[in-house]
Amino acid sequence: MTALFALATAVLWGLADFGGGLLTRRIPALTVVVVSQVVAVLVLGTIVIATGAWRETGPQLWFAVGAGLVGPAAMLAFYKALALGPMGVVSPLGSIGVVVPVGAGLALGERPGAGQVAGIAVALVGIVLAGGPELRGAPVQRQAVVLTLLAAFGFGAVMALIAQASTTLTGLFLALFVQRVTNVAVGGAALWAQVRRGTPALPEGTGARLLWSLLPALAFVGLADVAANGTYSVAAQNGPVTVAAVLSSLYPVVTAFAAFAVLRERLRGIQAAGAGLALAGTVLLAAG
Repeated sequence: MTALFALATAVLWGLADFGGGLLTRRIPALTVVVVSQVVAVLVLGTIVIATGAWRETGPQLWFAVGAGLVGPAAMLAFYKALALGPMGVVSPLGSIGVVVPVGAGLALGERPGAGQVAGIAVALVGIVLAGGPELRGAPVQRQAVVLTLLAAFGFGAVMALIAQASTTLTGLFLALFVQRVTNVAVGGAALWAQVRRGTPALPEGTGARLLWSLLPALAFVGLADVAANGTYSVAAQNGPVTVAAVLSSLYPVVTAFAAFAVLRERLRGIQAAGAGLALAGTVLLAAG
């Protein structure tokens, strides 16, 4: 079950990142974050009311608040990096933050077996290689790398926090709702401050019409991200966090393949080899 839900997380995060990166090329990254999370709040709020999940309020929700504080900054940095591109390079680097939940799992006493240790090592090497050799180059590329690394450790912190925010399915709905409300509060405040400084939230002229036309895509990004957080939490609660975190961090492979299929971005040989190693590590982890 851990492997299944963790791989589902990778697919959902990979597609959400691809969609968010595309949207950021048309409207500001902070607007993408806020609007997509507002949609998620509305859907999750309905689920919380329908299931009575609000009855499970407790101190564990502070973990969800923490995830909600870190998440918008990480998403903003990552979407900006994806807009600078190329996605097939930026996205793999974003998974380096897996060291945060893996480290947390080890600190809590988890001791994966020999096969799982090998799988973790192979997968991590593959993820790094999938980033390709483009750490040198133009200033724009270096800026994308810095933003991606900041986002990576933010995502890792979110993974570690959300895994501690609930112990039941309905509790998970409530935790995700609290996380997204915090996301919207933090992101909305940042967007308001940005507009006050003179930076528009939408492109001049056709901004409102453009936002309306992009609303389905924004909703997909927000809901896919929420679903990924949910499946990751289930994976982490039903198996070793070290395994769940590494398998979930294969999402860059999904983003890279989506970029190849839709944008025709070509992967370098080292990136393709990295993707292959990441998949091989997945097999080892699942078998372990």
